[in-house]
Amino acid sequence: MFGFSFVKLPPTTHAIQYKDGKVVREGPGLSFFYFAPTSTLVAVPMSSNESQFIFEEVTADYQQLTVQGQVTFRVKDPLLLAQALDHALNSDGATYRSSDPQKLPQRIIAAVQVLTKSEIQGRKLQEAIQAAEAVGTAIRLQLPATPEIKALGIEILGVSVLAIKPTPETSRALEADTREQLLQRADEAIFVRRNAAVEQERAIKEAELQTEVALELKKRQIRETEMATARAIQEQQGALEQEKMDASIGLEEKNKTLVALQAENERMNSDAKAYGSTAMMKVFAEMNPAILQSLTAGSMTPHQLISQAFQQLAQNAERIGELNMSPELLRELLKK
Repeated sequence: MFGFSFVKLPPTTHAIQYKDGKVVREGPGLSFFYFAPTSTLVAVPMSSNESQFIFEEVTADYQQLTVQGQVTFRVKDPLLLAQALDHALNSDGATYRSSDPQKLPQRIIAAVQVLTKSEIQGRKLQEAIQAAEAVGTAIRLQLPATPEIKALGIEILGVSVLAIKPTPETSRALEADTREQLLQRADEAIFVRRNAAVEQERAIKEAELQTEVALELKKRQIRETEMATARAIQEQQGALEQEKMDASIGLEEKNKTLVALQAENERMNSDAKAYGSTAMMKVFAEMNPAILQSLTAGSMTPHQLISQAFQQLAQNAERIGELNMSPELLRELLKK
């Protein structure tokens, strides 16, 4: 009525009333009457806002990535923001007369994109994919110091990089590479397991071989001991045989000596007997045979006497003219 209007703003909105180019009233959550023809009413939201962003950037090795995140901010200096962007209300006191309030998130996101581009271009693909938290921390620390943010009087509450993803083709290639690495690791693990099994089997074989060698050495020692024992027994037997042989030789020598002595004795006996016989025969040779026959006739049997008689008859056969013998004598001689 008559150009006067009433405005009532919430506590999250900072109200500024300009009149003749000067600030006549400001503060959060104000409600007042003002004369619309000569006043300009500015409303700057003070609540925190979140803006989502998705950027496509290129890494240091020329690989394209998609960076997704959000930035949280609020207005810290409303007067400075009101000077940078037009936040003046229409005469109805409810709507903005320009589109500058909608440009604020775009400007903040533009500043975030500049910093994101700088961070991504300094990293290679695989490093960048795993650096979401590091990139978000770097942007959060650098963003408040940028000229754009300072000129707008904005306080950055947080920057979160939710995901850094490669293109589908690059992702499949990375998956293939990772899959090959995992398969290679699996093959290496199988090789290590098989190698360990081979090493264990070789250790078992070596232990068995060492056991066999020890057994062979033990058997060899036993054989050597048996051979040494047999050799000692043979030597003892040889010594006994040698002793027996020596004893036998000694006995033979003694026997030989005894035989020689016996032969010598027998020879001496024979010589003595021969000498006696020779002497006797010499005596008999010098004696008359008739005397010898007479001496021996006393010890003869009748038959021997008859035989001797016939012998004498035979010797004197030329002197005998006729010899008569009775049948009884011949019968008796033939019976004997």
